[in-house]
Amino acid sequence: MSEMYHKHARAYADVVKDNDYNAEYERPTTLAMLDATLPDLIGKRVLDLGCGSGEYVAELLARGAEVTAVDLSPNMVEIVQARFGGKQQVRCYQQDLSEGLPGEQDGHYDLVLSPLMIHYLEDQSRFFAECARVLKPGGHLLFSTHHPVADAEVSPSGNYFAREAITEQWDTVGMPVTVTFYRRSLGEQIGVVTDSGFVITMLQEGSPTQRLKERNPEAFLRLSTQPNFLFVMARRGR
Repeated sequence: MSEMYHKHARAYADVVKDNDYNAEYERPTTLAMLDATLPDLIGKRVLDLGCGSGEYVAELLARGAEVTAVDLSPNMVEIVQARFGGKQQVRCYQQDLSEGLPGEQDGHYDLVLSPLMIHYLEDQSRFFAECARVLKPGGHLLFSTHHPVADAEVSPSGNYFAREAITEQWDTVGMPVTVTFYRRSLGEQIGVVTDSGFVITMLQEGSPTQRLKERNPEAFLRLSTQPNFLFVMARRGR
């Protein structure tokens, strides 16, 4: 588990509320895709995998959903439970998602959401199979992840088609924190989704907000002209 989501969980929770990459690029793109596909979430059951500090929990609740939130970090789970503990529409617990979803029943959810989490899984096949299992027939999966083209630039082997662990120092929380994730080709990333029984209905590469252009023109230019994240909406086959 990365120290950023455990040791520095509270600092991370504060930062992602209004930073460049999460608040002005990733969340706006993901939420626009969500609203375009599922404009009415009232009474819908949503599973938020890799929920972090609960920014998406808040968005889903505002749209009328019943939310189950899951994260590897017990500190993140504590933050979400403290933040939403008084709401009956929210359940949150700790689970290593590389080991599946043993506490979830088949065909229970209308939507599975997983923002910026799957690149921490070396083997994603079990994860997507479990997403398909817990979704109702015709239910939707929405996830974001690192863009394979962006990650290829830091490949230690230079082999775009190799799946590789990448270790970097990120300063997301205001200090260098070591983070390890896995890079893979676009073909592998899309293939593991479709092999799990999903039909991809929307694929985007993200757009930063105009607010970011005003407050950080350099970041806006970078996110407007270079691939950074990949966003996928898919439907479980009936």
